[in-house]
Amino acid sequence: MDNCSICLLCAVLTWRLETHGSQTRRAEVAHVQPQSFAMFSLQHLETLRSAEIDRVAALFPGGAHVLEIGAGTGQQALELQRRGFDVTAIELATSEYGSHRVFPIIDYNGTTIPLPDSKIDLVFSSNVLEHIPDLARLHAEIHRVLAPGGRCLHVLPTHSWRFWTTLSGYPDAVLHLFFGVPKLLPHAIPRHAERHRLGEAWYRTARAVGGRLFPRRHGERGNVLSELRLFHPNWWRRHFQANGFTILRDEPMGLFYTGNMLLGPRLGLAERRRLAGFLGSACHLFELGLAAKHT
Repeated sequence: MDNCSICLLCAVLTWRLETHGSQTRRAEVAHVQPQSFAMFSLQHLETLRSAEIDRVAALFPGGAHVLEIGAGTGQQALELQRRGFDVTAIELATSEYGSHRVFPIIDYNGTTIPLPDSKIDLVFSSNVLEHIPDLARLHAEIHRVLAPGGRCLHVLPTHSWRFWTTLSGYPDAVLHLFFGVPKLLPHAIPRHAERHRLGEAWYRTARAVGGRLFPRRHGERGNVLSELRLFHPNWWRRHFQANGFTILRDEPMGLFYTGNMLLGPRLGLAERRRLAGFLGSACHLFELGLAAKHT
């Protein structure tokens, strides 16, 4: 069997697993609203992010003052606060998660961290650094706000996530189109309001399906193909070392998922951990300290 056949077989296997889950979940699937098979779920995303906090919380020093960069809704910041940490969370004012905030978040201009020097014990980010246009500037700001002996914990998407997100986009596009068909058909005599509804439905469906069939890059650099290299842990190792950090911990997070979230919650965390063993972890964890010349 050649490499293309192997990749195709793995893609189909992944789609079936994400679509159907275990045998014990099939009865649940029958009761799911059709739209949930292919649409973005903030609740599912927060489940994955909570699992990340469970994985990394033990690495936070007790009572530490934590800065979360790119806090999104603030859900992870809230989880850390519940564990007894003093958390400051920052996010762009233009973030798409702005209307869903569950934690007091400081709006951030994307350039200067709004904190004094040597204020923070630990900087945390989750799936954020790949979206930063000027990483060197951000790292300089992190150096500035970290107290002596301070550390960073960064969770980053991997090349495996990029690969499976690209492949899973094709069955996801089929599902999105299939479950979207009722919206594409006339529901009434096609007068102005109905024509407007149909136009919106066709536009949204075409955009969603096209985006999955012809994916764009996820981060700020390269393209959908070069991200296989840019998201590899080897790239981040060289990058962190070149920007004045020492790598203290370097390991996969051990959870498999894709950016398309086919049937998201229908595939449990235990199953996703098992899948990560042979399909690859979606994210990688780096714990960093300041290099000697920067301390």
